[in-house]
Amino acid sequence: MKKNLFSDNKQGSKGFYAALGISAVMIGSACWFAYGQSRKLTDELTAKNSVSEAEAPVNKRAYNVPKVTTSAAVRTTAPVRTAVSFTLTTVAAPNTEVTLPAAAIDAGDEPPAEAPVSAAKLADAKSPLEDMSFMITPFSGSELVRNETTGSWQTHNGTDFAADVGAEVYAVSGGEVTEVKNDPVWGVTVTIDHMNGYITRYCGLSQALEVQQGDKLAGGDLIGTLGNTADIESALTPHLHLEMLHNGAYIDPMSELT
Repeated sequence: MKKNLFSDNKQGSKGFYAALGISAVMIGSACWFAYGQSRKLTDELTAKNSVSEAEAPVNKRAYNVPKVTTSAAVRTTAPVRTAVSFTLTTVAAPNTEVTLPAAAIDAGDEPPAEAPVSAAKLADAKSPLEDMSFMITPFSGSELVRNETTGSWQTHNGTDFAADVGAEVYAVSGGEVTEVKNDPVWGVTVTIDHMNGYITRYCGLSQALEVQQGDKLAGGDLIGTLGNTADIESALTPHLHLEMLHNGAYIDPMSELT
């Protein structure tokens, strides 16, 4: 019997298209199912992340700050004071005596020994000038007075006697010349230790001196002549600035010369 090729081809084509259609339907169903599952999973993850972000503090998540679980300790004891030692340095103005209060002395340091007190007055005191009648500035003791040259207020530790430049200056009592110097403040100065607790200092002299350090003098011996070399009192008329100390303390020269 002869086969109908046309009929077979037609039936084969129908089968092919039927199979193709079924495959397309299955592929579409699979894709739709996969899309649905993916969408569901995405929604669940999004919801879960939203809850986690809402519950966690921003600073804790971003900076990993640990949560405080205990309260801070309260300090109930007073701070401990530590003693600090220091060195007190005092710079004295020229012609100014500075006395530190007893509280400023370290308890571990012993105060310097005082010179022995002499009951005798300055023996056979002489006048340092031929004419002492022109006293222009007295001894001030602890009282502050205005310096006419500098304008500052300070103690005046000596007595000023006006005299002409070139007037002769004498030792008020016997003793040893312990210092001769050209002081930048007090000019040419001679210091005599009278060896009985008394010291005299003659300031504002000229450089024409008759003595040098180490000389032994008697009362009334010539020291030199008056100059005008004390810059700190240069606003005053030429004068002798005479200082006197007894056992290390300044005293009024007039108390010994009168």
